[in-house]
Amino acid sequence: MQQMGKYLVKRLLHGIVSIICVVIIVMILVYSLLDREIIFAGDPNYSKMQSNARVSYMYSRYESFGYVDYVPYSEFINEKLSTGELTDELRADAVRLGKTAGDDNETAKSFTNQFTELYKSRGYEIIRLDADVKSNGQVKDGGQAAIFAYRDRPLISRLVSYFTDMFYIDNIHYVPDTVDIGKRGLTFTLFDPVYNTGTSSRKFAPAIIGNGTMHKYLLYFDNNFPFIHQNFLTLHLGESYTVNRGIDVFQTMTDSQGSYVLHNMTFPTGLNEDSADDLHTATYAQGSRDINKVYAERFLDDYTNVSTTKFGMSRLGYSFVIGIISTILAYILGLPIGLLMARYKEGILDKIGTVYIMFIIAVPSLAYIFLFKAIGGSAFHLPTVFNIDSTDKLMYILPIISLALPSVANLMKWMRRYMIDQMNSDYVKFARSGGLSETEIFAKHIWKNAAIPITHGIPGSVIFAMTGAIITERVYSVPGAGGLLTVAINRYDNGVIVGVTLFYAVLSVISIILGDVLMSMVDPRISFSEKAR
Repeated sequence: MQQMGKYLVKRLLHGIVSIICVVIIVMILVYSLLDREIIFAGDPNYSKMQSNARVSYMYSRYESFGYVDYVPYSEFINEKLSTGELTDELRADAVRLGKTAGDDNETAKSFTNQFTELYKSRGYEIIRLDADVKSNGQVKDGGQAAIFAYRDRPLISRLVSYFTDMFYIDNIHYVPDTVDIGKRGLTFTLFDPVYNTGTSSRKFAPAIIGNGTMHKYLLYFDNNFPFIHQNFLTLHLGESYTVNRGIDVFQTMTDSQGSYVLHNMTFPTGLNEDSADDLHTATYAQGSRDINKVYAERFLDDYTNVSTTKFGMSRLGYSFVIGIISTILAYILGLPIGLLMARYKEGILDKIGTVYIMFIIAVPSLAYIFLFKAIGGSAFHLPTVFNIDSTDKLMYILPIISLALPSVANLMKWMRRYMIDQMNSDYVKFARSGGLSETEIFAKHIWKNAAIPITHGIPGSVIFAMTGAIITERVYSVPGAGGLLTVAINRYDNGVIVGVTLFYAVLSVISIILGDVLMSMVDPRISFSEKAR
């Protein structure tokens, strides 16, 4: 057991290094080797802008996508205003840039010089865009003079910030100290207000509620798996820019989908109405009740930013359900058939199985998936398009079959090969000479030894069910996680590309470690101790 513990720690450390290397390689590919201007290929706002406005927008989007640090002159002026170094009266002159630097008024010239000196000292490049004027001297649309600073983000800086910002531990100082929110702290209750607001009898529902934290509910129970939920620690894999703009990759993969599920609920103010809001997901939004009267009618504080309850599962949920069922089906069919093919080698079953294996190998996956789809839809009248708002379980059948059949062929092939290799071993000859029947030899000896390498792939098959199948999900319109990476690549969403790659890398490391552990449990001859030198 001690040797196993040392082995697991060693493999885990190697896995972490491998994950970091993968992220570095992806970041180099995305941020250094690809032309950054491709992010504007499908940007409608960029195509509508002209002249200097387009240039400023371009650099602001570069910052959003993680290429540069970008500081517009207006941000500098607002900072001066907030610190009292600039009065409201002088602000109008400070932001009124001339058509050229020589045309600036004295106030604007003074502050643009300060801006230039400050950010040049920090390693930024300063860009001054003179006004773009027509032949008659009028400024073109979007051609107003502008000045901003930018600097490329070093890869090491980007990498460090990515990993340091990956985990967020909620605390009572999330809300700025300058904001008066009353007494900060955590409150434990046995009677969750979400369940007990407006009810005549109190229901037992433990919860930890925060004030000053980002999340209102840091621990709570509900009727949804896994039934107990926490927001003390949240995972951030990177913000999406185009696929699900402004939303973290992990949240994109785990949020429910489909139409809203309305239910009668009572808000903290006592307002009762049908709503899809999930009050347990409330996060702080400063000044939201002052801006939006609807929030003021529903909430007693600024914890107003809530998610909604939807009918369908998350992307990971759909991929995992379809993937795990197809994996189970593949092992149930593939291993016994592969065993029988080896047991009756050159027989009719072996020949049929070999034809099926060759068919799966030779025919492109897209072709046989469409073939199964056509046969299932026309001959068996099964749903061929996934409906996220439907309760019809039949729509799962074709995606599961399409995903399972290639795995069945693969397991048949390897099980047959391992079985035949074992049949030619010396211990089998000794078993036959000892009077054991072929059935006993297969059941007690050959099967057990041949199954050992197969077991190594079981954890990986189960874990990677969460990643989804890109082609299968596209063909059947399954709203799973499989197509997320391809969509992100097509839309040049760097945050999603890096986040999904990291997610896949972590799953790979976990599957390899679990596979090794499972093999050692099946075969006692495998040891984690190092050989003596």
